[in-house]
Amino acid sequence: MRRFSLFPWLAFTALAAFYVSLATAVSGQEPLNIQEKTAYKLGQAIPVSCLNRTIDTGEHITNAQGELQYIPFPTCSETGRPLELYFGVEKDVNCTIDFITDPLFHLLEFYVHNDAPLTCRIPSRPLPSSSSTFSPSAAVDASAPAGTAYIPLIIALGGILQSSHIHVANNLNVLLHAAPLALAPGTIEAATAYSVHTLTQHTRIVIGDSLPLRLSVRWYPTTALPSGWTGYGGHLYLSTLFYCGCSAGAATLICIAYFRGVELPRRLRSYGKERAFGSEGGRYGGYGYGVANGNGNGYGIGKRD
Repeated sequence: MRRFSLFPWLAFTALAAFYVSLATAVSGQEPLNIQEKTAYKLGQAIPVSCLNRTIDTGEHITNAQGELQYIPFPTCSETGRPLELYFGVEKDVNCTIDFITDPLFHLLEFYVHNDAPLTCRIPSRPLPSSSSTFSPSAAVDASAPAGTAYIPLIIALGGILQSSHIHVANNLNVLLHAAPLALAPGTIEAATAYSVHTLTQHTRIVIGDSLPLRLSVRWYPTTALPSGWTGYGGHLYLSTLFYCGCSAGAATLICIAYFRGVELPRRLRSYGKERAFGSEGGRYGGYGYGVANGNGNGYGIGKRD
């Protein structure tokens, strides 16, 4: 009887332990599920942070934990905030740095001379609300919470370095690749930026000047680049054959329309007139008798022209 009375308690204890372990496992997986489901929405701001470097050698700076220190991109006068990109939005973005400080000028020398790259990064997924904003004026570590994945954004800044000033190629192309919608919607897979017109269009700056940056932002829905090269000519393409076929067909239709609408009716009218004239003047087989003149002489029988 005592063994039978303990059975319900043992069953209840085992069942309670099972539910406690199940609740613990579910609660431990909830943050992961929330993190996996976070995704950018169309037009959502993407903060840009860059690697902090020393102005003496251009070496990167680490924080107290020995990790690379990232700081916000310089503040743009157009928005009053560090540079931000917008998910899925293709447009030209202007970011003017109002005042080039002495440290920033020396860093630009490193970037233009390719002694050190302008290494920036963007979060592949939206940051938590507490970490999504940067202080425009404070050079603090902009690292996100652990587990946040970042996409490198290396900006190849071109220009010409002089002894007293710098010519910066301030027109840049920014290319971003989003993950395929069927695999990971609202996720960034890759990014890069580079100066264009590096030999023809520059902005001369010294310490204290402003630097206007013009960014042409383009997005791609996959990691594959579409082919845009058509060559310089001299080769036969399918499009060329198509245009030649269309041109030949159009020329044929125009010739047929002209013949049936203009030339054929004109020939029919001319043929009808010739038949009518030939029936009246051809009663003698096309020949006529001679006609006497005033002297009694006559012309011989001749063929009518």
